[in-house]
Amino acid sequence: MENFSLILAIVVVTALAFDFTNGFHDTANAMATTISTGALKPKVAVAMSAVLNLVGAFLSVEVANTISKGLVDETGIRPEVIFAALVGAILWNLATWLLGLPSSSSHALMGGLIGATIASAGFGAVHGDVLVTKVLLPALAAPIVAGLAAMLATRLSYGIGRRADGKAAEKGYRAGQIASAGLVSLAHGTNDAQKTMGIITLALVAGGVVAPDSDPPTWVILSAGLAIALGTYIGGWRIIRTMGKGLTELQPQQGFAAQTSAATAILASSHLGFSLSTTHVVSGSVMGAGLGRKGGVVRWSTATRMLVAWVLTLPAAAVVGAGAESVTDLGDWGTAVVAVFLVAASAAIWKLSRREVVDATNVNDTEEPAGVVTTAIAAVTPPPAATVTEELTATVPAPVTTATPESATPPAATV
Repeated sequence: MENFSLILAIVVVTALAFDFTNGFHDTANAMATTISTGALKPKVAVAMSAVLNLVGAFLSVEVANTISKGLVDETGIRPEVIFAALVGAILWNLATWLLGLPSSSSHALMGGLIGATIASAGFGAVHGDVLVTKVLLPALAAPIVAGLAAMLATRLSYGIGRRADGKAAEKGYRAGQIASAGLVSLAHGTNDAQKTMGIITLALVAGGVVAPDSDPPTWVILSAGLAIALGTYIGGWRIIRTMGKGLTELQPQQGFAAQTSAATAILASSHLGFSLSTTHVVSGSVMGAGLGRKGGVVRWSTATRMLVAWVLTLPAAAVVGAGAESVTDLGDWGTAVVAVFLVAASAAIWKLSRREVVDATNVNDTEEPAGVVTTAIAAVTPPPAATVTEELTATVPAPVTTATPESATPPAATV
C-alpha cells in the first residue's frame, strides 16, 4: 500500500459514492413491483434488498473483470481518468433519479469511462469488440428477451390459476413474488456491485498498487458490497414509483412473472461476464408482464421517456467524463475544480429534490398535480345539476293583498 496516493484515495472514495448512488438508483429494479402490489411494506422491502445485494457481491467477479481487464487498455490509464469517469456516471445517476427515470447506472459508468479514456488516450485505448459484445448487444437483447419471457410467464400464470381459489392463489403469488424479488436483489449484487469493484481495481492497477490482470482484492469486494447495500436501503423512491406505478399497474401474478424473468436473465448474464443493465432487464420484464394480462395497459408515454433516457445515458455520461478529464489533465488544481463541481452539482440536485419529496409514505401514490389550465377550468365550471332523485322544494310568497280586519295574511304556498 506504499503507492496509495491522495488521488487514488479520492478515486476510491468517489467510486464508493457512485456505488451508493447505484444502490438507491436501482432499488426499483428489485422491489418496485413487490411494493406496488403490496406484497411487502416499503421499508421491509428495501431492507431485504440491501442485505441480499451485499450477499450477491461475494458470489462472482466475472463482471468486475470485464470492467477492469477488458473494456479499456488498463496500462495507459491514470487514476485521474477513473475519477473523471466516475464524475460523469454520478451526475447522470443523480439527474435521472431527480426526474424519476429508471436509466442504467451500468451504462452511465461505461459511458463515463469510455469518454474519459478517449479524452486521455484516444479511441485506440477502448476495446471496441468488448464494448459491442459485452455491453451494447446485451443492452439491446436483454429487455426484449426478459419482456417476452415475462409476457409468456404472465399468461401461463393466469391460465394455471384460473381454476384455483382466488384468495389462496393471490396469497401464493405474493409469496412467490417476495422470493423472486429477493432473487433479483441477489442478482443485482452479483452484477452491479461488481462494476464498482472493477473500476476500483482498474484504478489500483493504474496507480501501481496491484499488478495488471489482478482480481479485485477482498477489501474492495467488501467495501463495494457495503456501499451498494447502504444505497439500496436508503431507497430510490422516485424511481420505485415510476417502475411500480408509472409504467403499468401490476397484480401479484404479473409481479411474480416479471421478477422471475428478470432474475433469470441477470444471473445468466453475470455468469457470462456481461455488463448487463439490470434497469433495462427489469423494465422490459415489467412491460412484458403488463402486456401479458388480458386488459393490461402499458403507459407508453412513460416507456418512451425511459427509452430516451436509455439512449442518452452512455453518450451523455461520456461527454461529461471527457470534459472532466480535460480539466483534471491541467494538474492538481484541475482535479480539485472537478471535485468541487461534483459536490456542488450533487448538492444542487438534492436541494431540487426537496421541492417534492417522494418517500416510503407516498411511493404508491400515482396522482399528479393539476396543471394551470386544468385548475383554471375547474374554477369556472358550474356545479353539476341536481339529479332527478333529489327532492326539490321552494317557498313562493303568496300574492300581495290588502289586509282587512276580517282577514289575516294567507300562509306562504309550498311547491
